[in-house]
Amino acid sequence: MMPLPVITGVGFITSIGHDRATVLRHLRELRHGFETVEFFGNPDLPVKVAGTIKGFAFPTTNWRDWSWPDQFSVDRELLRGLAPHGVYAVCALQQALAEAGLDLADLSDGTTGLFCASAGSAFMLGPFLAQLHATRGERGNPMGIISSIAGTLNFNLAAHYKISGAVCGFVSACASSSHALGYAMDEIRLGRQQRMLVVGAEDLTAEGIVSFSSLRALSHNPDPNTASRPFDRRRDGFVGTGGAVAIILEDAAVARQRGVHIQAELIGWGQAGDGHSVAISHPEGAGLREAMRRSLADASVNASEISYVNAHATSTPGGDRSEALALRAVFNANGATPRISSTKALTGHGLSLAGAMEAAFCTLAIAENFIPGAAHLTEPDPECEGLDLPRTSLEESPRLALNNSSGFGGSNVCHVLRRPA
Repeated sequence: MMPLPVITGVGFITSIGHDRATVLRHLRELRHGFETVEFFGNPDLPVKVAGTIKGFAFPTTNWRDWSWPDQFSVDRELLRGLAPHGVYAVCALQQALAEAGLDLADLSDGTTGLFCASAGSAFMLGPFLAQLHATRGERGNPMGIISSIAGTLNFNLAAHYKISGAVCGFVSACASSSHALGYAMDEIRLGRQQRMLVVGAEDLTAEGIVSFSSLRALSHNPDPNTASRPFDRRRDGFVGTGGAVAIILEDAAVARQRGVHIQAELIGWGQAGDGHSVAISHPEGAGLREAMRRSLADASVNASEISYVNAHATSTPGGDRSEALALRAVFNANGATPRISSTKALTGHGLSLAGAMEAAFCTLAIAENFIPGAAHLTEPDPECEGLDLPRTSLEESPRLALNNSSGFGGSNVCHVLRRPA
């Protein structure tokens, strides 16, 4: 039998909290993390709301000016190569490692790998390139590339934590950390690694969020209480957020030998492309439909066995519609009606971070015996007919959960999580 990947630790830096207890409370009570913001100091911009990361401040690109909550520690030398989302990642990983009962000595023997996902940092890259242009290439921050390009997380975290196992970064837009998690599962199932650290993170900066406005992908709703409303008929775009989530995967046999608590099992994953558009989901949800089917087949389970689906639904008109059609094709057409919600109604859309964040939310749902409700949903889109979208969180114990992610270019990734036996 193949080794079974299990989750033994999770860590959160999100708009709804920076620790397990706070995140759990917000999910149960459907309390969002949105605030009114003003990007670029421009009150005329139509984007007025974001999922803010409280207690962190990055007023300039100089790490000496940065601050974070007192419960976290970030090494001064490590800071020199980080972007803001790297700080989030370090703080999330500290939590996950503590929860899994691991320290630095446990990570450096070659049996532990690290897979990361982020889009890099436009916030850091812009000034670095501007300095190069201004000095005609004669001056530049020596850590400018390290702190800004898409591999910044794996560069910094692998070196700091002395990871000598598999190290890789994933870039598939909003499916990035879902790809990282899926391939981390395979590293364990194939016996290549005994443990994998999976980290997804994104900046929360004007450069990282407002750039989506030209695609008409962002909500222009100025009310934090209704700006993000996945599957609702009146949705008008997503609300941006940043932060980080870290997940510790281990071979179940190794976890049991260590005596650590197993929170959830990862029993299957699947991926499929839309083959349709660089930026728009397939109108019938073809790729996501196939990714869901492949994940169920990989897990050797039927659609009727899934208790809960954490939908990718970002609150965009086209994306939510295509996912609703895919969900109906996979579940309703087979007589299955799992509970469905999108926790982006509470957190906002974390881009590369989203897949790992929502897999961690599924882990909490399984471990803590509840199902998050479909927040801010008042009038479901007609395409959602037949889908079970509970308006409140439910005190139900999901045995099997499905986590969906979709990204630019039609990358679709799904994971199946199971309650430990």
